[in-house]
Amino acid sequence: MNQSNTRRRLLGATSLGALGSLAWPLRSHAQAWPAKPVRVVVGFPAGGLTDALARAHCDQLSQRLGQPFTVENKAGASGMIAAAEVARAAPDGYTFMFTISTTINQNRILYKKMAYDPDRDFAYVSGFDAGHLPLAVNSASPIRTAREFVDLARRERVTLGNYSAGSFPHMIAQQLNKNHGAKVEPVPYKGEAPMWVDLASGQITAAVGSISALLPHLQAGKIRVIAVPTSTRSPRLPDVPTFEEQGFKDEIFKLQGWIGMFAPAKTPREIIQRISQLVQEGAGSERIRQINTNFGLREKPWTADEFERLNREIGPIWNNMARELGVSLD
Repeated sequence: MNQSNTRRRLLGATSLGALGSLAWPLRSHAQAWPAKPVRVVVGFPAGGLTDALARAHCDQLSQRLGQPFTVENKAGASGMIAAAEVARAAPDGYTFMFTISTTINQNRILYKKMAYDPDRDFAYVSGFDAGHLPLAVNSASPIRTAREFVDLARRERVTLGNYSAGSFPHMIAQQLNKNHGAKVEPVPYKGEAPMWVDLASGQITAAVGSISALLPHLQAGKIRVIAVPTSTRSPRLPDVPTFEEQGFKDEIFKLQGWIGMFAPAKTPREIIQRISQLVQEGAGSERIRQINTNFGLREKPWTADEFERLNREIGPIWNNMARELGVSLD
């Protein structure tokens, strides 16, 4: 099935049955939940989209449920440090995780040994579209298109910043090297904020990341955006052509990543559905709508069931791509 059609079908699903089942109170062992503060572990540092979504939704959950939802940033190893900690946590509804698709999908290809099992150790809670992740260069660079970037990379080594080893931009570098004869060196960072600072100061040739995180540097005239992935242009950057429009037909430029909220496996289903419902409702708040606008995201998150179905379908595509590109961090 065409992946874009599948995605549209999933995005449009209302899941009325799942949401309808949330009308009654939490039962039995979950009746008193939450009776104490809840930890939400974020696999990346502050300053990027993952952290922004986590903090905004945690504030909403705190207000609705009457207990603090406290964000803890545990960055490193493409989200593996945070994931390992959450995998070991008690499945009692007092520990959750926000992370990106790399943590659940590509890490199993990138690392020979993992401290968690992506298939067995987590329960899906809610998912969020990661939006467009543009390719940008320093404003002093003569490069103005993706094609010019690749042409330069064929002549000499260039560097491409990425917000996490093994992430989508890391795989872009490998794709350009394998299929287009480029010499792109991926430069991993622990999050977006330091990456954009380095690009703005000319320490790296280019970088790929979220629109909102790069926006201050774009507005200050320090960087220039030259391409966006997926098959449609970003509503935040309507004048920037897609990679596909610039002649790059590789599958990686058509796929779109996600940000996900997870719980330890065996967390009571009533709690997961309750959180999923509140995340859906919270997406209509002014703060979260502003985040969606700033980052160019779709407004409605996926429910737990929608999110799991989506990743069961597109996860293997990401994994196969990482395997074919020979991306490894061991």
